[in-house]
Amino acid sequence: MINEYHFVSIIIPCRNEGKFIGKCLDTVLEQDYPKENLEILVVDGMSEDKTKEIARNYSEEYPFIKLLENHKKFTNFAFNMGIKASKGEIIMIMGTHAGYEKDYISKCVRYLNEYNADNVGGVIKTIPSKNTLCARAITLSLSHVFGVGSSYFRTGFKDPKWVDTVFGGCYKKEVFDKIGLFNENLLRSQDMELNIRLKKAGGKILLHPEIIAHYYPKDNLKDFFVHNIKDGIWAVYPLKFIKTSLRLRHYTPLILVLTLPISIWPYILLSLFFSLKIAVRKKDIRLFFIMPLIFGARHIGYGLGSVWGIIKLLF
Repeated sequence: MINEYHFVSIIIPCRNEGKFIGKCLDTVLEQDYPKENLEILVVDGMSEDKTKEIARNYSEEYPFIKLLENHKKFTNFAFNMGIKASKGEIIMIMGTHAGYEKDYISKCVRYLNEYNADNVGGVIKTIPSKNTLCARAITLSLSHVFGVGSSYFRTGFKDPKWVDTVFGGCYKKEVFDKIGLFNENLLRSQDMELNIRLKKAGGKILLHPEIIAHYYPKDNLKDFFVHNIKDGIWAVYPLKFIKTSLRLRHYTPLILVLTLPISIWPYILLSLFFSLKIAVRKKDIRLFFIMPLIFGARHIGYGLGSVWGIIKLLF
């Protein structure tokens, strides 16, 4: 598949991910990429569950897995700590809430070379974290155009395309020498901000459909709603630290919330329409009743978070 096996450093930030870290590492260990050309840096943010213990057990069994302690806890610091400690020519960011097809690394490296890209990513197939109706509905909302807009890596696509950002990311290490590390002021959205900088510097970001990861989202309405509020905050609040805004799709929920007296009924009708289509396609009428709640948690939560982000920004 590839002419040369570059040395790859995989950075996995985590905090209190005891339920997922083992599954994640197992899918990395199952990769068809030569293990002598890999290092896996698990950067733990002072977990209070068994995450660190599980990661340490893996590191004791596999010498190419290393456990680093992130005393600042947050993901942005973990990314930079991993990059600074890495030895690879290629840096890969992987999340604990995901599993990876066995050729994930090979194809990332292959297409990074073939297309002379600076960052490569692929599609994520969203999978329920639990076998419940709510978990299934959350999964469906995150892979539907009404739920995530033009986020191709979530909704799927047929042909490789040049994009603004990707899930995770497989970078040439020289990128970080050229544009700097992740912005440590940003607790979220740091990957999007880095990719905006990369594009402005003339870098190329490739999205390829043959690169596949499996993502496990929140499994209940409350956690999903809170997660979207936090995402909404960090769609707006980064303007305090950077001059460039994110893409328009990140501000659509904010527009929805700010215009609710006008937009509420059209929004409800659209939500019911897409919920019905999903229920028919999945042959489960229950989805017609729960999907509007899930879409609402997604959009209203994100929009309310963005309003709070504006308040934080101004005051």
